[in-house]
Amino acid sequence: MKFTRDEIRRGMTLYAVTDRSWLGERTLPQAVEAVLKGGATFLQLREKELDQGALLAEARELRAIAGRYHVPFVVNDSVEAALACGADGVHVGQKDLMGRDVRAIIGPDKILGITANTVELAVAAERAGADYIGAGAVFGTTTKQDAKNLSLERLGEICRAVSIPVVAIGGVNADNLPRLAGTGAAGAAVVSALFAQPDPEDAARHLRALADQMVAARG
Repeated sequence: MKFTRDEIRRGMTLYAVTDRSWLGERTLPQAVEAVLKGGATFLQLREKELDQGALLAEARELRAIAGRYHVPFVVNDSVEAALACGADGVHVGQKDLMGRDVRAIIGPDKILGITANTVELAVAAERAGADYIGAGAVFGTTTKQDAKNLSLERLGEICRAVSIPVVAIGGVNADNLPRLAGTGAAGAAVVSALFAQPDPEDAARHLRALADQMVAARG
């Protein structure tokens, strides 16, 4: 594996998830460059409105940017695009797991992230070969219509049930990120609090400092 288990865990600290709807006049590569320069530690390309060709082209460009910062890069949902662009891995939801052994498809050397919002699903994801769990929505979200809120107590139960890192996602911003301390989460996944900001680099720098403090408090 290109990234070690410890590097993947550290990558959860400030996990950036793209959303082009917030970009304004910036291009996605420009915004990604800014958030990585500001200190984001992991990058997921999540652009569900793009067709496969456009997604693959975007993925190749972002993979190169992430590589310059030595930041793990995964593609959301599309195993095919992840493999074709040479991404470090893929992040999949529960629907994407149905009838498929994603770990077998991507091989042992790629990063596999799986969304799991219950202890049972998290344990099953670890058994299925996940390197990390994405759990949420911890503070609500505007980016996923069918997302259900996940209490901080339940997040803590998920973190304690698995040995792999858990990243909290859903409405995380500078005001509420510190509330994740004590849950056992390895970090926070952030969308609009990075990509919707006037200065994504500065936003990333501020969020990274908060995330570092949260992880340090976790022990």
